[in-house]
Parts: sequence; structure tokens; C-alpha cells
Amino acid sequence: MEKFVQLHINDNIVIALKKFETGDIINVNGEEIPLKESIDFGHKIAIKPISKKNKILKYGLSIGSATQNIVPGEHVHSHNLETDYLINQ
Repeated sequence: MEKFVQLHINDNIVIALKKFETGDIINVNGEEIPLKESIDFGHKIAIKPISKKNKILKYGLSIGSATQNIVPGEHVHSHNLETDYLINQ
């Protein structure tokens, strides 16, 4: 079993299926990506560079925009992601 899942071929993130520690390495489509920080189960990991204001893709669709530059192996979460979903409008 893989330790992460890529939900769509166009996604620029994967979902952790276990808790990862800083320095762990994941192999995505033949590319080794060292993790920049610890990442909890169910959280997103960048697998491609994502420039500030570019879309973060999950399920092949945008779930939000990067609020800063994100490098492969970095945790993608509310600290660097502005959601596309509107809540309590």
C-alpha cells in the first residue's frame, strides 16, 4: 500500500495516508520528493512547485490558490492556501 494517494493525474498535491516526518521521502511518478516538514494523516503535500496565486489542484479541480510560493515536499494547508469554497455567505 502507498503512503499517499494522488486523486487525479493533474493534481499538484497528494494526500498523506500516514503521518510523515521531516526528511521522509515520497516517490511520486518516479520522482523522489523529500518532505520539508512533518505532515499529518489526511493532509496535503505539494508534489510540484506552486507559485503564489496559482491554483492548488485536488481531484483534478481547483480547491484554492496559493497565498505564497510552495515547493515540492511542503505541507499545503490553511497557512498557505486560500480556499475557493465560500462558507457562511
